[in-house]
Amino acid sequence: MARADVPRTVCLVPSLTEAIAETDRRVLVGATDWCTHPADLDVRRVGGTKNPALDRVLALAPDLVIANEEENRAPDLDALRAAGVEVLVTRVRDVPEAFRELPRVLAACGVSDRPRWLDEAEAAWAGPPPAGPATTTAVVPIWRRPWMVLGRDTFAGDVLARLGVRNLFAAHPERYPRVPVPDLVATSPDLVVLPDEPYRFTAGDGPEAFGGLPCALVSGRHLTWYGPSLATAPRVLGEALRAARR
Repeated sequence: MARADVPRTVCLVPSLTEAIAETDRRVLVGATDWCTHPADLDVRRVGGTKNPALDRVLALAPDLVIANEEENRAPDLDALRAAGVEVLVTRVRDVPEAFRELPRVLAACGVSDRPRWLDEAEAAWAGPPPAGPATTTAVVPIWRRPWMVLGRDTFAGDVLARLGVRNLFAAHPERYPRVPVPDLVATSPDLVVLPDEPYRFTAGDGPEAFGGLPCALVSGRHLTWYGPSLATAPRVLGEALRAARR
């Protein structure tokens, strides 16, 4: 699905790596250690999203590096530009922005045909949200030691809002504020949403801190990734959120 002169691309964003690979993996020559989808992706690994090994990136002689303004550090991207590499930086803070940026990324990678998964993803978010309470209030921890939660202007917060879940810290001046557990509990949320990334919350690591409040253990990939997972995110997240409220 790509043109003959496939650009050698290194992707530093896990969700965009999946989007590119599911469309035309010939494009990719490198990705981060956190780029876990597709599971059979066989490319050179270049370190983490926050600490890529720039020498490994440059050794791949990429025509293009794909990055994100939130996931990757500006000094690393500036160093790649200084070395003569084209860097495309995405900005995705809500679902509509994801659907604007994904075609831009694929076009930069030389893809001319719109992939089927993108149509399926847009269709999944075009319909009504899964059946459930009109508005469920929630706090959404993303880390512990220290505890951090979703604050203002986040993609995951917008995803939840479109599923009828109102983040009680959506008006916080910080995007990912540190908030002690007693202060989280004091907001009296209907639900505590615990994703399995970036911190891997599990049934035995997270819910016990919230004194019996209903907790939804959800897929971090479906909550925070913008790519092929968007096609199933409303169903997968909706099921987990409803199960926690029963």
